[in-house]
Amino acid sequence: MHVHVERLAPRPRRIVTGAGVLRIGDSGVFSFDAQADVVQPALRTLKNALGPGWQESGARASSPAGGTRIRLSLVPRAAGPQSYSLCVTPAGVEAEAQDRAGLFYAAVTLTQLIGLSGGALPACEIEDAPDFEARGVMLDISRDKVPTMATLFGLVDGLAALKINQLQLYTEHAFAYRGHEAVWRDASPMTPEEIRELDAYCRERCVELVPNQNSFGHLERWLALPRYAPLAELPQGGAPLPWGGVHERPTSLCPTDPRSLALLEDLYGQLLPNFTARLFNVGCDETFDLRGEGRSAAQVRARGEGRVYLDFLKEIHARVTARGRRMAFWGDIIIRHPELVREVPRDALALEWGYEADHPFDAHGALFAASGLPFYVCPGTSSWNSLAGRTANMRANLAAAADNGLRHGACGYLVTDWGDGGHWQPLAVSLAGYVYGAALAWGGTRNRDLDLAQAMDLFGGTQGYGDALLRLGDLYLRCGALRGNASELFLLLAKPRGRALPAGITTGTLRDVLGAVDDTERALPADQTSVVGQEVRHAIRLLRAACHRGVALLDGTSDAPAARTVLAAEQEALMAAHASVWRLRNREGGLSDSLARMEAIHREYIA
Repeated sequence: MHVHVERLAPRPRRIVTGAGVLRIGDSGVFSFDAQADVVQPALRTLKNALGPGWQESGARASSPAGGTRIRLSLVPRAAGPQSYSLCVTPAGVEAEAQDRAGLFYAAVTLTQLIGLSGGALPACEIEDAPDFEARGVMLDISRDKVPTMATLFGLVDGLAALKINQLQLYTEHAFAYRGHEAVWRDASPMTPEEIRELDAYCRERCVELVPNQNSFGHLERWLALPRYAPLAELPQGGAPLPWGGVHERPTSLCPTDPRSLALLEDLYGQLLPNFTARLFNVGCDETFDLRGEGRSAAQVRARGEGRVYLDFLKEIHARVTARGRRMAFWGDIIIRHPELVREVPRDALALEWGYEADHPFDAHGALFAASGLPFYVCPGTSSWNSLAGRTANMRANLAAAADNGLRHGACGYLVTDWGDGGHWQPLAVSLAGYVYGAALAWGGTRNRDLDLAQAMDLFGGTQGYGDALLRLGDLYLRCGALRGNASELFLLLAKPRGRALPAGITTGTLRDVLGAVDDTERALPADQTSVVGQEVRHAIRLLRAACHRGVALLDGTSDAPAARTVLAAEQEALMAAHASVWRLRNREGGLSDSLARMEAIHREYIA
C-alpha cells in the first residue's frame, strides 16, 4: 500500500491503491449537487487546504484547463450515516456521502492525503465509516483551568480533523449563572455569549457541543458557601471515600430536599438555551455523601441508597425532558445497583466510565446492554494526577473501552480529560489520548497499532514533540510503584512530607527517572518558543521537581538547611513557570488555586 495512504489518521476502513497520480495545483473547481449548508463544512476544509485559486461551480462543471475537479455528491449509502467514499484518479476526485458529516469526513481525509503527498495524490479508492456514531472528548473546566476562547476554537479544529463529533466542557461552577456570582466570581467562567459562539463554531465543523453540568455530587464549591450549605446532604462533610480517607467538605446535594431541585431548575433554565444539542450530561457521579449518615439517612435505611439515588435521578430526568433535552448521566452509581438499571428511563443515556487498563468495560457493558439502556463507553487520557501522563495505561484503557463498547453495542465513545489535583499537567500531555481515542472510536481494529507519535505530529498538534510526550508519559512505570488514577511521581510532588512512600520507590529508581528525563530532553526539537514546546519543557520541570523531592525525602537530606534551600528555589521557579505556561492557553481564574497546592510544598522547605 502507498506510504502516504498508510499514514492517514484515523485509518479508513478500506483502501485500494491504483495506478497513477493526481497532481493538485493552485487552481481547480469544486462541484457539488447538494444544498450549500450541507456541503459547507467540506468546502471550508478543502478551501483552507487548497487556497483561493479553487472555485465553486455547478454539479456538471468540467475541469478547467490545466486544473482539477473535486466533486462532492450526496447519495444513499449502505454503510450508513457519516460514511463516505473517495475515488482519486489522475483526472480528479469523486467524494460521495449520504449526509453533511460524511461529506465533511471525506474532505478531512482528502485534506490529510493532500498534505501527506505534497499534492501528488496516489490513485486510490477509500471506503470509510465509523465504529461509534458518537465520538467525543470531554474537557474538565472546573478543576481550575478554563481555556481561553482561542484555545477552545483551536481544540475544536483539531478534534474535528480527527473526526471527533462531540465536545463536552465538564462544569461544576465554571459557568456564569446569573444570581450565583459568588460561586464563580474568581473562576473566569464561560459566559452565555461565549457558549453560543462556541456552539456555532462547533456546528460549522460537524461537532456537537453538549451541555454538561454536574447536578448531584461534586458541588463542593457551591455547598461551601453559606447560601447553599443548607442544600448539602452531609453539611458537616466527612464522607468516606472508596479509596480510603474522607472527603472533608460537603459534596452532594440532599436528594430529599425540594430546594435541591429548585436550584437545578434555575441552572438548567440559564444554561441550556445557549446550546443547540439535544443531549445534556447531568453528571450525578460519585455521590459519596449518600451513604446513610446524612439528611436522607432515614430514607436510605428504609429504601436503600440505590433507590434514593434513582428517585432523584428520575426527578432530574423529568426536568431535563420538560426542556426538550435527553438526559445523559455517569453510570458509576447505578451500576452498583444492577437490580435498578431497568428502572432508569429508557430514553436516558448511561455513561460507563473507568480509567484503568483493567476497568470492567466488558461486564458493565454487558449489564447495560442486557437492560436495554443505551450507553457510551468513557475511558480517559490518563493525564490528570500524573505530571506527564501515563502512556501505557492510556493506550490500554482506551483500547479496552473501544473493544468492549463495540462488543456490547455502545452508541458512543467519550474520551474524558480531567483536571484533578490542581490541573498541573499541560494540555500537550492530553494530546496522545485525544489522537489515539479518536482513532479507536472511528475504527478500533484498524487503528489499534497506529503509529501514535507520528499521528500526533501530523494531525494532533504536537509539532515534532509526539515521541517525547509518549516517552515522558511512560516514566511513571520506572519510579518503583504503580497506583490507580495517578502516578506516584505526581504524589511525590503534591503530597506533604510524612506520607509513607511505597517500598518500591528508592533513590535509585528516582535517579533512573531523572536520567530518562535528561535523555528525552536532549532529543527535543530545537524550538523552545512554541506552546507545545513550552508545555513539554514544563512537564520535564514537574518530573524533575518530583524526583528531587523524593530523593531528599528518602535519603534524609530534606531536613538539611542547604538541601531545603535548593528545593525551595526549585519550587519557586516551578511555580513561576507553572503560571507562565498556564497563561498560554487558559484564563486567569483558577490559577491561584492551582498554585496554592504548590505553595503548600514550598512552605515545607522554608519553614
